[in-house]
Parts: sequence; C-alpha cells; structure tokens
Amino acid sequence: MDAVLGGVLDPDDWDNFRTQSHQMLDDMIDHLQTLRQRPVWQPAPEAIRQRFKSPLPKGETALSVLHAEFMQYILPFAVGNTHPGFMGWVHGGGTPVGMVAEMLAAGLNANLGGRNQIPLEVERQIIDWMRQLFALPEPTSGVLVAGTSSASLIALTTARNRAQEQGIPTDTLVAYASSEVHGCIARALDVIGLGRGALRKVACNGQQQIDLLSLQQQIAEDRAQGKSPWLVVGCAGTVNTGAIDDLAALSAIAQREQLWLHIDGAFGALSILAPEIAPRLRGIEMADSLAMDFHKWGQVPYDAGLVLIRDGALHQRSFAATDSYLQRETHGLAANTPWPCDYGIDLSRGFRALKVWFTLKAFGSEKLGAMISHCCQLARELEQLVSDHPQLELAAPVSLNIVCFYHTGSEIRSHTDDDPLTPEQLNALNRAIVRHIQCSGLAAPSLATVAGRSVIRAAIVNHRTRSEDIIRLIDATEAAAIAYQIPTHRSTS
Repeated sequence: MDAVLGGVLDPDDWDNFRTQSHQMLDDMIDHLQTLRQRPVWQPAPEAIRQRFKSPLPKGETALSVLHAEFMQYILPFAVGNTHPGFMGWVHGGGTPVGMVAEMLAAGLNANLGGRNQIPLEVERQIIDWMRQLFALPEPTSGVLVAGTSSASLIALTTARNRAQEQGIPTDTLVAYASSEVHGCIARALDVIGLGRGALRKVACNGQQQIDLLSLQQQIAEDRAQGKSPWLVVGCAGTVNTGAIDDLAALSAIAQREQLWLHIDGAFGALSILAPEIAPRLRGIEMADSLAMDFHKWGQVPYDAGLVLIRDGALHQRSFAATDSYLQRETHGLAANTPWPCDYGIDLSRGFRALKVWFTLKAFGSEKLGAMISHCCQLARELEQLVSDHPQLELAAPVSLNIVCFYHTGSEIRSHTDDDPLTPEQLNALNRAIVRHIQCSGLAAPSLATVAGRSVIRAAIVNHRTRSEDIIRLIDATEAAAIAYQIPTHRSTS
C-alpha cells in the first residue's frame, strides 16, 4: 500500500517503459539524421507558448503523452543549433555519441561533488588531457563547469585571492582586456566584489586584437595613479570576429608587469587541435588560468566547460570545502581526495564529464582537429563569396571561423533615387536582413556590431555545415535584401 500511495517512482510496467524509451531514442536519432529536411529555426505560435502557462499538474501523465508533447510542441521550436545552417552564435552542433553518453550519465545519476567513485577519475583524466594539450605544468588543477562564464568566475576569484595573499588592497586592483572581450569577465569582476569599473577595455588593432602599445600605456597610467595592475585577459577567439590576441606577447607583458594572465578560450582554445592553427596559440602555455568550453567546437552536448589553473594549490585554497559533513577519510566513500568541490562553487554536480570523455575518445584529437580546420575553410569560402559579391562587404578580417559582413545597400535608395542610405538606414537594412534570413528558416546568422556598424555575423561551428550551406546563406541574404522595404525611409512627397 505504501508503494501505491507514492513511495517508488520506478515504472509499474518495465517492458512498456522499455518500449517507449526505445521509441524516444529512435525519434531523436531520426531527428538528427534528417535535420536538413527542416527549417534551421522557426518562431513558435502564441498558442503553443500558452501551453506552458498551465498550473503545476497534480495527477500523473503517461510517458507516451509527454513524449508526444515534446515532439509536437518543444522539439520543432528550439534554437536550431543542431542544424547545419545555424551560424548565429558559437553553439556546437552536438553529436549522437554525446547524446547517448548524456543518457548514460543520467541513468547513473552520480553526484560528482566528491566521494570515492570512478566517475571522478573520468573527470580527472579529461583535466589531465587538457593540461597536456595546452602544455601546462603538472601542478595545474582544473574542474568541469557549466561553461566559460563559470570558469572565468573561478579563475578570477583565484587570481584575486593571490593578490589578497600578497597584501595588495582589493580596491586598487585593475584588470585589462581588449574592447572585444566577452561580457563574462566584467560580470565576474562584479561578483567577486571588484566591480565592473576595475576592468580597463583596451582598444584593438586592425586585426581586432588587443593593442599591445595601448595596453602598456594604460598599465603605466594606472600605476601612476596608485592603482594595482593585477590581471590581463587574452582572447583565444573573440566573440564578435574570432580574433586571437597575440598570446605570446601578452604573456611577456604579464611576466614583466607581474600580472595574472587569464585566457578566454571559450571556443578558440580547442583550435589548438588543428595543426595549421595551433602556432597562433603560442603563449597559451604561459597562462595562469584558462577557461574554455567543450560544447562549442568540441561538439559536446550542452553544457560542458572547463577551467584550468596553473597554481593548483592556490586554486584549492580558494575553494576547499571544509564543512564537517564533507570531512575526508583514507578509506571508504569519503576517500579519494581532493574532490571537485574543492576547486569550484558547486557541491552538487552532474556527470558532465562522461559526454566529454565519450566525445574525445570516440572521435580522437585528429578528427576533431580536422573538423575545426573544415569550419575555418568554410569561413574562407564565405569570405571569398562576400568579397566577390557586388553588394556585400567584409566588416572585419576573418581570423578563424567567424565572418562579419554587411549589405552595402548600393541598390537601395532613400528619399530620392539618387540618395544612398544613411548610416542609420544602412544599419536598419542589415538588421532587417538578419531577421528575414532567420525567419526564412534557410539559415540562421546573428547580428553583431563592428566599428559602430550593424553587420551580419556567421559563426561556422557546426560539424554538419558544408559548402552548400554557405551558398544558401548568401542566397538568403540576397533574397532578404530584395524583400526589404523601408517606406519610412523613402520620400512620401
């Protein structure tokens, strides 16, 4: 009677559950296999949105019904980053291998905060693989996290703690990064109590890299004003254009000025797997901390990030869990220390390491590197198509896999047939083009701002993307420009 009243949540009929589960897995495999037959993205009708405003259910719902609702009301209206035509943001496409690994991890339901269990060895192996990949020394520590935002928070907390141990007043600390740095750095400074004002955004050079002379000038100015230059961020793939800072030169400045060198390698760090790109990351081995994602170019299903910190002892001092119920032993479940909870902010942690481990072992570093090279080759193809197009222009140099371009509006006039579009109208045109392409379902670029100009941004990260998808983006851009109407920009006299 107790079980009937609500104790056990396992299926009453295991055979029926097995059949239904197999159908769900088959449907997701079919979905991934037939991605090209569907739009990249489509907006959800308001009636479907309203379905998700119902009250908390009191009774049970059959798994088959939930599956049907997922297939009809959720799956078709996701962001679309599994699709080869998705180029809007730096979102990996995932893989079937990662999908089934996620299922296995969910079935195991292990809490990787700590304890004496082999899943911790899986995570430790990944950390050591990445330590070796980036040529960091053995004392380097690490922990898997949700993504680079969390990783950067952990890194900057550890860097701040070093400054405090050195007796540097916290209210004098200042950090440096290029004007193209990701917003997670400013947010991390806020969270650790330094405030966004502690970040100096340094101008970029023509390659969208941090300008080294401007950086050194800013450091000197801050020292003269009694500030304590403390940390510099190097970008291995900026979010807007994919630029890679001169990490070797940055590391030299960091050593000379005694700054903590943090590398934001959210997606670009893994380009070290591509032999022709790896030399451009020279200097990354000098990082004091490195933040990166596996769910971008690593193609691991969301979410999976990593932070590596050169001074593992400092890292552990910054986060060690000392609560009495977490005391350690030499044997039993409380052995196997240190635990991941000693290196980050989470005690309850899923087994996200398993899907990373499956992905790295299933494909290997060479195949993943070839995939990254392929994405960059597609970016060069798009760069050439834009350069050859009479109405399109590049907005920034193509460094890795991101191409920023804009429609010149040369065939669209405002007010009179002889007046070209104003800068504001040109920005409106390109914003409208991006919206039109997205809603067409043919492709999904995003909008970015480069040098004050609204531009079409194509980030080629999906391993499924091919040349035909690049051509489809250009075709969709042309169609959007033709469809664009600006009655408020034209003379009505």
